[in-house]
Amino acid sequence: MAEMAVSFAIDKLLPLLIEEVNLLKGVHKEFSDIKDELESMQAFLKDADRRAATEGDIDNTSEGVKTWVKHVREAAFRIEDIIDDYLIHVEQQPLDDTGCVAVLHKIAQLLKTMIHRHQIASEIKDIKLSVCGIKKRSKRYGFQIQNSIEQGSRSFRGSQNAKWHDPRMASLYLDEAEIIGFQEPKNELTGWLLEGRSERTVIAVVGMGGLGKTTLAKQVFNNKEVVGHFDCRVWITVSESYYIEGLLRGMLNELYKQKGDTPPQDISQMDRGSLISVLRNYLQQKRYVFVFDDVWNIHFWNEIENACIDNRMGSKIFITTRKMDVAKNCQKSSFIEVHQLQPLTDDQSFELFKKKTFQLDDSDGCCPNELNDISFKIAKKCKGLPLAIVAIGGLLSTKEKNVIEWRRFCKNMTLELKKDSNLIAINKILALSYEDLPFHLKSCLLYFGMYPEHYIVHSKTLIRQWIAEGFVKEESWNTLEEVAEGYLTELIHRSLVQVSSVTIDGKIKSCCVHDLTRAMILEKCEDLSLCKHISGNGHSSLSGIIRRLSITTLSIDFTKCIENSHVRSLFLFANFHFGQFEFLSEDFMRRIFTEYRRLKVLEFEASGLRNIIHENLGNLVYLKYLSFKNSIIEINQRELPKSIGKLLNLETLNLGSNRSYKIPKEVSNLRKLRHFYGYRMSLLQLKGGIGGMESLQTLSSVKIDDDDDVGRELIKELGKLRQLRKLSLINVTEDHISTLSSSLNEMQHLENLSIVSKRNGKNSYHFIDLHLDSPPSMLRSLKLDGVLVKLPEWILQLQNLVKLKLQLSHLENDAIKSLENMQNLLSLQIDFKAYVGESLHFHDGGFQNLKELYMQGIPFLNSMVIDKGALQSLKKLELCNIPNLKTVPAGIKHLEKLEVLKLGGVIAFDTKNIPPLPHVTLSFWKL
Repeated sequence: MAEMAVSFAIDKLLPLLIEEVNLLKGVHKEFSDIKDELESMQAFLKDADRRAATEGDIDNTSEGVKTWVKHVREAAFRIEDIIDDYLIHVEQQPLDDTGCVAVLHKIAQLLKTMIHRHQIASEIKDIKLSVCGIKKRSKRYGFQIQNSIEQGSRSFRGSQNAKWHDPRMASLYLDEAEIIGFQEPKNELTGWLLEGRSERTVIAVVGMGGLGKTTLAKQVFNNKEVVGHFDCRVWITVSESYYIEGLLRGMLNELYKQKGDTPPQDISQMDRGSLISVLRNYLQQKRYVFVFDDVWNIHFWNEIENACIDNRMGSKIFITTRKMDVAKNCQKSSFIEVHQLQPLTDDQSFELFKKKTFQLDDSDGCCPNELNDISFKIAKKCKGLPLAIVAIGGLLSTKEKNVIEWRRFCKNMTLELKKDSNLIAINKILALSYEDLPFHLKSCLLYFGMYPEHYIVHSKTLIRQWIAEGFVKEESWNTLEEVAEGYLTELIHRSLVQVSSVTIDGKIKSCCVHDLTRAMILEKCEDLSLCKHISGNGHSSLSGIIRRLSITTLSIDFTKCIENSHVRSLFLFANFHFGQFEFLSEDFMRRIFTEYRRLKVLEFEASGLRNIIHENLGNLVYLKYLSFKNSIIEINQRELPKSIGKLLNLETLNLGSNRSYKIPKEVSNLRKLRHFYGYRMSLLQLKGGIGGMESLQTLSSVKIDDDDDVGRELIKELGKLRQLRKLSLINVTEDHISTLSSSLNEMQHLENLSIVSKRNGKNSYHFIDLHLDSPPSMLRSLKLDGVLVKLPEWILQLQNLVKLKLQLSHLENDAIKSLENMQNLLSLQIDFKAYVGESLHFHDGGFQNLKELYMQGIPFLNSMVIDKGALQSLKKLELCNIPNLKTVPAGIKHLEKLEVLKLGGVIAFDTKNIPPLPHVTLSFWKL
């Protein structure tokens, strides 16, 4: 009967199959054409972006041209959607077994995919008509946009554009009395100029636009001691566009002018080589200082170096720049000192604000009492940026001193930036850094516009979102994550992104952007249709194609406004500004999974969710990034839906760290998954399948099943995951150790390993004495939570180990001594019963690079000695819950670099017996 059914189905289906073949051929051809069209559009949009950057202001172009460019961009968005549909529904064919049932299933699947292909063919036809219309309009606008941009370019670069003036120019003429917060850096830089080696030295001041680099450099340059110390001094403003021969002629003219001499008559005709020769000859016996202000090109030093002769007379080259790479490039051939200029403190910002706002009042720079609080808030919102403080202070100095008006100004400060000419100019100055970026970094920077104001983003989260968005391009020998880290580092070096925190070994842990930089980013995002915001303070217009959506409120019914299937990224920070959680409605959650089918990034950050276990999750077949990190979830079910196995493109899955789930076997279908985060995840159902998830780089944290045989089988499969960088396992027993050791020997890319043993009775734990013949050489962080026979010798082979945490180890007889020669170890944590000896001795020369030492829950320790010469780099020492330790460690006074000392839960020390520890912050408490 089954064979008859198949025969009947095939007879009926044959005409459809013929139609399908013909249609498929047509779709392939149309797809190829439309893909070529997208490449042309993207090339045009890149060119338009570049030209707009060159122009500096696109207001010269007509509204019709702007609308036309917007239509080009939206057409490109639609083509991108078609390409995604094609790759999912045409190229990805299902793999079925043979047999009658399989054939019937194949027939049903074919009918389903034919519908998709017809839809794609229809959409391609529609978009081609739209593109034809755009091309017709291009004949009308193409010449206009070309001329307007070129005209704008000439006016902007020639400094003839009357629409805005550069407020930085005023910094060249400030009196020293007007400067706030620069005394310490000024003293340091002056010292570098007057002292130091006889060889030529480069001094670089690096910082974001508007931070006061030029102001500081001018104050140092005009210092009386500096003026008297050098035979000749020249200030050259370089900026983005410079002509090296013009700079060299300017330097020569200024040098001759200072001495009252006439420069060579043919100087205007000299080529670069001749100009360099004249300069070198002139400087042979002179101690000179050259200031090159506002350098952008990292190759600038290569072009100017030969002209700056090293005559061993203590000459100095002073450079100000927004780019750390400009300074680094000087290191290749010269001595260099780098000062990274920091924002003003809140108090310094307030002082500068008062000086600029009330200087013309009878109050002589003093703030009226009724305006004191609001003035401090306004100054604080400038985030230490002197240019902004001066401009805003100058604006408010002309306004009525009214508390209500000033509060309104403070609340709407971002909007005020778009009104006043001085504040508009600040935005343009910050935008210069954006315009200087290579195209691939522009999207990465603008992505910060997806986050709420003042938001600190974890660097790994940001990097994985960039990858999911397709911003990161593959490079040979590097993972996408490593390439993206390079992108982030470059944005930081360009002073566009600020580092919020770093790991113990200096890697970027979290970052953010300055509020004024964010204002510039949001303006660019709006112009480029990159993302839209919905917030409680009103929301962006939702007209046109919405590509990325960031929601920071539940106070309005935004769901009725969003009927847009083109959304690619959805961020929900719905409770970011609330003291208590408001939960997303189940209806909205359902709509996400049923209507937002093209989502690639879905981030529930600090959101309240009643249920994430939704069968329709499998509809999001394009999804690459899914995260429920930091969300509060109210659910009864403990297992993810089986439909999650349909997310074949998923690269990052973060289930959060406050709830455990059983993971269905269908997850093993996710062969592209690179990062898998959860809390005490049970992978029992993945037995026999997880070994095929060979793209995994992160697996954290996994609870090993109580059945030892099942546990061993699962651990054995983990050995097939050769790309793992991070692995976290809990509930490990002695019976797992041999298998686990074998699997770990295969993971040579592992950088972060955490092993937590299973509790073996009330106060007893299993041994986790791993035997690694070939320990992962790249391991940087290691946590071992369980009983050890002795400190494993393989740990001493880990030359890249930076962090080590031991807990419940029960080590004896000063076993810690064997770690003292590990040169890269920066953080050591001896936690709850990791050490059961009575004394610890840190010997001279031991732990030379250790920066942090944490010791807590050590019941028997009664003596701790630190020799002079031990722990010479230690900055933080924490001793907690060590009941038998009655005095601070003998020799603590030898720790010259110690900054923080925390003492807690110990027998009450007599604080009089603690030796004087200058520059150390002491915290002292009882548990």
